[in-house]
Amino acid sequence: MEHKKLTIIGSGPAGYTAAIYAGRANLSPVLYEGMQPGGQLTITTEVENFPGFSEGIDANELMDQMRAQCERFGTEIRSAVCVKTDLSKAPYHLWFDDETEIETDTLIIATGASAKFLGLADEQKYQGQGVSACATCDGFFYRKKVVAVVGGGDTACEEASYLAGLASKVYLIVRKDYLRASKIMQERVLNNPKIEVLFLTNTLGLYGENGVEGAHLIYNKGGEDEREYDLPIDGFFLAIGHRPNSNVFLPWVKVDEIGYIMTEGDSPRTGIPGVYAAGDVADPHYRQAVVAAGSGAKAAIEAEKYLATL
Repeated sequence: MEHKKLTIIGSGPAGYTAAIYAGRANLSPVLYEGMQPGGQLTITTEVENFPGFSEGIDANELMDQMRAQCERFGTEIRSAVCVKTDLSKAPYHLWFDDETEIETDTLIIATGASAKFLGLADEQKYQGQGVSACATCDGFFYRKKVVAVVGGGDTACEEASYLAGLASKVYLIVRKDYLRASKIMQERVLNNPKIEVLFLTNTLGLYGENGVEGAHLIYNKGGEDEREYDLPIDGFFLAIGHRPNSNVFLPWVKVDEIGYIMTEGDSPRTGIPGVYAAGDVADPHYRQAVVAAGSGAKAAIEAEKYLATL
């Protein structure tokens, strides 16, 4: 059993930023990268909206730089995955899949949220080559191009409306014969001349030589007028929701109906002394790298203040 002052679980912008701040405060943090070192950002390509990079920066390079910065200030980085927790009392007890156990005085949860996918093999094949789960992250690369958004809720309508300000044409692929979005979002989509809603439509696959060039679709599957056809597009955006990676911390932390960790006000405090949540695991609204980084900094500052009271 190891004892640590501060343990950070998660290695996206939130986790790495927390580690940078904690390291500079001489807290000697240990950070567990988990199954996806660098977080969700590593599945995209170029990042153009992170401050400080006027020409943009490759997403993996950005995360590599953050990781190196963590190590520069004394963060110990490990690759194991947290599989069990006991946050009933301090010091908190954590178990990992490499059979290590840690008790920690403070904990920063920065495990992020995973985008929901349709489950098509082509989604993985074209990841970063036309397939995206974040319009605000990648939409800029599809200026004056044709894109499709999958989903029928508020998120899908918001993504479609955002992309309509950039792309020449946006198809909204909806498997039902109606939109689940709020009335105002429905009106915004249906009244936008650049958005065409494809009701009763499912995606069978994607095609293209050096990236997405189109989607294989099926209309009214199982119906008398069932029809398969190909739709030429340049980008394919998933907007069917995200799944916060919070399960391993239940039932200790409070979560909303979807599973996002609930924090106190705009702070990273979870209600458990010395336990903080940062980044997408506690953010159902923004899901941006710069926002996650800011919350990671707040979590580390809170942890430093808490440790000073022990």
